[in-house]
Amino acid sequence: MRPFSYEVAASPAGAARAVASRPGAKFIAGGTNLLDLMKLEIETPVHLVDLQGLGLDRIERTAEGGLRIGALVSNTDLAADATVRRHYGVLSRAIVAGASGQLRNKATTAGNLLQRTRCPYFYDTNQPCNKRAPGSGCAAIGGVSRQLGVVGVSESCIATYPGDMAVALRVLDATVETIGADGDRRTIPIGAFHRLPGSTPHVENALRPAELITAVLLPPPLGGIHLYRKVRDRASYAFALVSVAAVIQRDRGGRVAIGGIAPRPWRSEAADAALGRGAGAVAQRLLEGATPTGDNAYKLTLVERTLAATIAEARAA
Repeated sequence: MRPFSYEVAASPAGAARAVASRPGAKFIAGGTNLLDLMKLEIETPVHLVDLQGLGLDRIERTAEGGLRIGALVSNTDLAADATVRRHYGVLSRAIVAGASGQLRNKATTAGNLLQRTRCPYFYDTNQPCNKRAPGSGCAAIGGVSRQLGVVGVSESCIATYPGDMAVALRVLDATVETIGADGDRRTIPIGAFHRLPGSTPHVENALRPAELITAVLLPPPLGGIHLYRKVRDRASYAFALVSVAAVIQRDRGGRVAIGGIAPRPWRSEAADAALGRGAGAVAQRLLEGATPTGDNAYKLTLVERTLAATIAEARAA
């Protein structure tokens, strides 16, 4: 790990100003992803601004009837919150499906959203990777791609977004609240937060330089059956090959979002509208324009089968 300097932020705006004033500076919260990347010299910040102690670790009701989840709320606390479990069950289930208990104790809401891909070529600094070194190429294209993306990918990158929590937030239509170095605040719909790779796969989200996530906002609760189903290579502590976040209504309507297949949590309103026609119709809408490789074409079938199992479970509840 390369040497770096360190400071503890006194306020959210102050943290943003500190990062803006030091080229190469980064925020650190739980550090469960950043520190690993620093050890591998994939991330090489010269200065870290610690966000702990900023009062961003609370879950509060909003005037609109939803929830405001502070950026530093741990994954464990969010999944265990009584209101989240009762009214946003898909979110609680998705979080518990991710990582290990130890990591969930430390990982934060904002950090979870910002975790970087687990593409093996991104982690191997001897291989070209446009996410890690823009313009160097993508070793995954033509390489081993069993775990990588089938939709939303580009000629520059076929990596997937690895998280579980964001898939549930996508189905819930969450909003990300931020503050900039100038003190300006804004909100970003979760559907617009993670960027598709195009020709700039290193630009992974809609945040501006030195912009800090302060909270995630949930709208009023959705009725229906909340489910999260994750297909992975082993029973615990593994990233999804395919995952399904679903809120299924009694009238056969609802919403679904898919993880493990794209550079961001994948959802289509046209697919939601097809729920009453079965998993095949939903999968067809979700996978329009898919460009799988020989290694990961199985994911097309796996999406439909995982959707079918999730919808059947919801109908039987």
